[in-house]
Amino acid sequence: MLSLQAGAVVDKNFDYHVDRFADIEVLRYEVPEYDRLSLNQKKMIYFLSQAAQAGRDIIWDQNGRYNLQIRKLLENIYTNYKGDKNSADFKAFEKYLKQVWFGNGIHHHYSTDKFIPEFSETFFKEQVAALPDSLLPLNPGETRQQMMATLTPVIFDPTVMPKRVNQDGTIDVVANSASNLYGDGVTQAEVEAYYAAMKDPNDATPISYGLNARVVKEDGKIKEEHYHLNGLYGPAIAKIIYWLDMAKSVAENDAQKAYITKLIDYYITGDLRLFDEYSILWAEDTASDVDFVNGFIESYGDPLGMTGSYESYVNFKNKKSSDRTETISSNAQWFEDHSPIDPRFRKPVVKGVSAKVINAAMLAGDAFPSTAIGINLPNANWIRAAHGSKSVTLENITEAYDMASHGNGFNEEFVIDAPTSKLMEDYLYITDMLHTDLHECLGHASGQLMPGVDPDALKENGSALEEARADLFALYYLADPKLIELGILDNPDAYKAEYYKYMLNGLMTQLNRIEPGKDIEEAHMRNRQLIAAYILDKGKKDKVAQLVKKNGKTYVKINDYQKMRALIADLLAEIQRIKSEGDYKAGADLINKYAVKVDPKLHKEVLDRFSKLDIPPYRGFINPVYEPVYDKDGNITDVKLKYGENYVDQMLRLSQDYTTLGF
Repeated sequence: MLSLQAGAVVDKNFDYHVDRFADIEVLRYEVPEYDRLSLNQKKMIYFLSQAAQAGRDIIWDQNGRYNLQIRKLLENIYTNYKGDKNSADFKAFEKYLKQVWFGNGIHHHYSTDKFIPEFSETFFKEQVAALPDSLLPLNPGETRQQMMATLTPVIFDPTVMPKRVNQDGTIDVVANSASNLYGDGVTQAEVEAYYAAMKDPNDATPISYGLNARVVKEDGKIKEEHYHLNGLYGPAIAKIIYWLDMAKSVAENDAQKAYITKLIDYYITGDLRLFDEYSILWAEDTASDVDFVNGFIESYGDPLGMTGSYESYVNFKNKKSSDRTETISSNAQWFEDHSPIDPRFRKPVVKGVSAKVINAAMLAGDAFPSTAIGINLPNANWIRAAHGSKSVTLENITEAYDMASHGNGFNEEFVIDAPTSKLMEDYLYITDMLHTDLHECLGHASGQLMPGVDPDALKENGSALEEARADLFALYYLADPKLIELGILDNPDAYKAEYYKYMLNGLMTQLNRIEPGKDIEEAHMRNRQLIAAYILDKGKKDKVAQLVKKNGKTYVKINDYQKMRALIADLLAEIQRIKSEGDYKAGADLINKYAVKVDPKLHKEVLDRFSKLDIPPYRGFINPVYEPVYDKDGNITDVKLKYGENYVDQMLRLSQDYTTLGF
């Protein structure tokens, strides 16, 4: 059997836990195998980490137009506070600041709802009044009074900018989203018409329209403000370019040097054709050990799913654990050929699907503090089809989650019986990792659009449906004998651990992340409930899966795992059809029927049961610190890896060292 456990030896004395507040726990992650890297590779990680963090202010500004100003004001109050630090108001203020740091702004990173301060408006005004003018983050020409008149309702009034990303398809999702991706007065209809006029349905290699742009209205006309060196976010991008150029000087090979050069060219010009050229070169480089993502990538922060949020990952290969992903990717054509979808929607030739397990070394932008556990890029459908894609699983991040969860009582509270719990103890870590591998490596890379179909046709539902498509692909193949044949699993029942966990999460336990009375908004949560609720509904007659009562508590019970797999195949076939044909109505109908609404009685029960366990709904990470060692001539002779920083100190340091966009 191929290596399925973590590729590095776990340090059992490593302290994963850093901080806990509100609904969040902050962890730290190990960077195993760092010591095996050469000096140039360590320098590469250091330079790329600097580039990653240089873009920090970008994601804050993308998330809300007042975020940078509010962050500076809150930090100055915090670091200059002279009062009682045990007072209720100060404790509440500190909690709010920690939430704002974690959300990269005043909205929750997951629900995108605005944080509501628990300290008084009077306390806030008193603390601002105590600051000298030199510590006020004033815009040019702005007075103290004008700043307070603007920011006070933004912070305290729940009706002002209440939701960063609104995906309610019954309203104007652009006008009702508080993110800073669109200017004042811009409507959804205007944005859709603007891009529709630009797109050529016969273009087989379209750029990712809107990926690096803020859409504004000027003199009544819609226009784009592009992100590039001499455009929007230029000062931050200049720093990114500087550090990318340093990284290029220690590139591992000519291929890596070529795509770093192309990425720099793209950042200078903002030309999305250059971004496509960079993406192709990056996807085709499978030889480099150290790797990274840096740019405007995922579009979950845009209600229309077009503009990319700034994010960065710096990583290097976990060679031992990559055996399994390389086995999966080398069999990509078999998986595609046997996918339970209409043959018209299968790729006749799967090109360039590469996969590896990585050790994350730095997280930044939209990937920090909350991060994904797997990545599959590029996102452009035509690049995937013609040039392939690169998939990674962040094993040291998954391992940190796993180690920090030991003994938390979750299985005892929510898993229906001892045999199921034992199956999960034995195989959930393995099958969870494989689910991520299959989701990222093959799921996102599978299928094809029909000629002339707009990649953005599914609009506000596109992200949730795409995540569902990749999850369904992974779930379907987890139960396939092919994984036994390939030596990836050694027990034909192992997949049941992931099936049970998926249904439990989709129907029940993820509700711990939702406030009472709220709908499900976030794309990944909608995806999971869509799949689980569909199986519950369509399998009702045969009792494939049920919600049952036991000792007054609700549990998930799966009676027929093979029939569940058949329902997964049915839903995968339909969602692939929806994507391939651009069937907006059918996609919206699925989302609205299964993915959005919450049973209030079940929700209350889940919240009550979680409250007894004291398990935080959300987790994220602080980064390690990389410190270069210099000789007397100023040459880097080593880069030290350090873990000791706490959450508050790291956030204050980042604001001190990486403020690039004012204040």
